[in-house]
Amino acid sequence: MTDGSATLDRFGISTATLAGSLSEKLRAARAAGFTSVSLAARDVVAHPDGVDAAAAMIRRSGLRVGAFQSLRDFEGLPPHLRDYKLEVTKSLLDLMERVDARLLLVGSSTSPNASGDIRRIADDLSLLGTLATPRGIRIAYEPLAWARFVNDCETAWRAVKLADRENVGLGVDAFHVLARSTPPAWFDAVPGDRIFLVQLADYLWDLDDLVETSGHHRVFPSEGNHGAIIAELVAKLASIGYAGDFMLDVTNDDYLHLPAAAVAGRARNAARWTIDSLHPSGRSA
Repeated sequence: MTDGSATLDRFGISTATLAGSLSEKLRAARAAGFTSVSLAARDVVAHPDGVDAAAAMIRRSGLRVGAFQSLRDFEGLPPHLRDYKLEVTKSLLDLMERVDARLLLVGSSTSPNASGDIRRIADDLSLLGTLATPRGIRIAYEPLAWARFVNDCETAWRAVKLADRENVGLGVDAFHVLARSTPPAWFDAVPGDRIFLVQLADYLWDLDDLVETSGHHRVFPSEGNHGAIIAELVAKLASIGYAGDFMLDVTNDDYLHLPAAAVAGRARNAARWTIDSLHPSGRSA
């Protein structure tokens, strides 16, 4: 990824979107034309032949692991819980190395025990950066719309800036951008190279219960009610120089009852639709 243009080869898919075994998910993603995946940790640890076999399978697939999901409820914790989370984090980083994953997605805390002190949050993000640096791993800090304190991109970006680590950047999820009504124009405030990951999803249900809708009723950008905003968001991120992946991250109970190949095909169509929305006079390859 050397420039900000949104091209089809920059779109990947989350394995959490697909039903089936890790082998079935990787095969479906590859057959649909994707070259990268966002890998769910459970897909690796649940492999019946163990982590090494899962890692070998990923290498054979030819797919790049664009992101690893995910670390939650890390920042702002009291000391005894922080120590526990540090051990979990080290194990997660070990697992990432075994599958050659170089970007860890970190969701902002929903813990009732967490502090809202932005300085403490930033210090913990800086610590994550320190732990990840020797392994060549970057941290994408993503604001969850239902998080206690960091629930929008503006606050998350403030924490990232205060953390002041080269390998700690912002993770952007279109669902959470929509849920918080963050205008795409806001991203003019963020240098493109400080955004480490962009996840794309729309929704059909209402947002009375953010967690329920996000976890069970997301849809692909071409299938929801907010396609124009998502296209505007992608265009804005491209214009500020974001040069990373666009991961289709759609958790939907209906999709999990469909063959992985069928859902991966829909995801690829959604990627083409997004690009065609940016370039209406031409068509994606």
